[in-house]
Amino acid sequence: MKLISTRNSGEKIQASKATLQGIAPDGGLYVPEHFPNIEKIGDIVGMSYSSLCAKVLGLFFDDLNDLESLTESAYKCFDGEDKAPLKKISENSYILELWHGPTLAFKDMALCVLPRLMTAAMDKKSDKDILILVATSGDTGKAALEGFCDVERTKIVVFYPDEGVSEMQRLQMVTQKGSNTHIVAVKGNFDDAQNGVKELFTDKDFIKKVEKRGFTFSSANSINFGRLAPQIAYYIWSYFQLVKRKEIKQGDHINFAVPTGNFGNILAAYYAKKMGLPIAKLICASNKNNVLTDFFRKGEYSLERDFHKTMSPSMDILISSNLERLLFELVDRDSQKVKDMMKSLKLNKKYNIDKQAVKKIEDDFFADWCSEEETSNSIKDTLHEKGYLMDTHTAVAQCVYQKYRETGDKTKTVIVSTASAFKFPKDVLESLGYDTEGLSAFYLAQQLSEETGTALPRQIIELESKRILHEKTIETDGLREAVLDII
Repeated sequence: MKLISTRNSGEKIQASKATLQGIAPDGGLYVPEHFPNIEKIGDIVGMSYSSLCAKVLGLFFDDLNDLESLTESAYKCFDGEDKAPLKKISENSYILELWHGPTLAFKDMALCVLPRLMTAAMDKKSDKDILILVATSGDTGKAALEGFCDVERTKIVVFYPDEGVSEMQRLQMVTQKGSNTHIVAVKGNFDDAQNGVKELFTDKDFIKKVEKRGFTFSSANSINFGRLAPQIAYYIWSYFQLVKRKEIKQGDHINFAVPTGNFGNILAAYYAKKMGLPIAKLICASNKNNVLTDFFRKGEYSLERDFHKTMSPSMDILISSNLERLLFELVDRDSQKVKDMMKSLKLNKKYNIDKQAVKKIEDDFFADWCSEEETSNSIKDTLHEKGYLMDTHTAVAQCVYQKYRETGDKTKTVIVSTASAFKFPKDVLESLGYDTEGLSAFYLAQQLSEETGTALPRQIIELESKRILHEKTIETDGLREAVLDII
């Protein structure tokens, strides 16, 4: 399987090589030259999760061997036999829990796999090591740090927005061990960090300096195809779990409701649909930073809006990088149109798509958003009415799903749960009516456990005793110097 760039540098490369590069030389994102059909996988119902993931990866990484051993090794760090539990909460709705990995967030589903993909793809004769640069809105950073910790011939630098992540997310990152791990706070928001990292990937002078020091670039963000591909697997997995349980018949269509920020998670679902998975609607759920909702409704993507810090910080994003991959499909893979839109976004802070592209969106997607009050109510109502405790991001998806139900569609729907509630104990407890003023994150996590009768995850218990190891903070224009200092 060859990959091509959304901005068409003319290059066609193996998925393994694209994973090592992270981003195309022309600044575009790598996408499959064509979409393989999931029928090639075989009998999915009887497979383990790691076996299914290996089969999905094999459709793209056909130049790598023994993917089954790779994925089996990757998921050993997950709690329990079921890597992605699917729980029924009503007649037509289910919760897909993607946070049973080491960092209690869905990013583990891919970032336990990515380092192994990179290691398998590396040219053992090369004298250059891999420098992983990551911008995070909260969860990607810790998951990437955990995945790459002490992996040979790699060094990882994570940039996160200062005061733009939850206390648990911050502590998970700044206590990270590993001789090759580096964490830096940026005085700005996630978009500032992400834009800074993307600029480094195309800065030729900077790249030369990095190469002289013995490194080549890559990324662990979902702009990297090797990070995106493993995420396709859990959509296919959840569908066939419903088949296995006789909740649906094979061939029946279902919906997915996905809390969305950088657009990678829901894009993986879109790719699964392109590969033949019977998906009716992809429900794109946003918080108050509702740039995607406006885009899907009006066909205009505009950054001329306020940035909001919310209780769902991993979705506090205005520039959704993976949307470029969807645009590529919406304009029938016309790379010049994609380049023009990306140029307009940079120069004019907005771009538009035509009516034909809007119609394509309407066929596949439903988009809406939730206010902070609605998100809180979603947490409270779901716990009281269904006995299910959810985090602030999953609550956004549940909230928007309830809005979608007003269309009259009764199709069975899987709500994608992206993080444990214990990563956001302050906001979850406040949503449930508790006073949290002046209380530590760990005390609040214990209170949340006691008040809801939910076991406190071992990851949170272990985190409390860890020592802070990373305290570096930089201005938004300081990423270049910070990386050079580190290497």
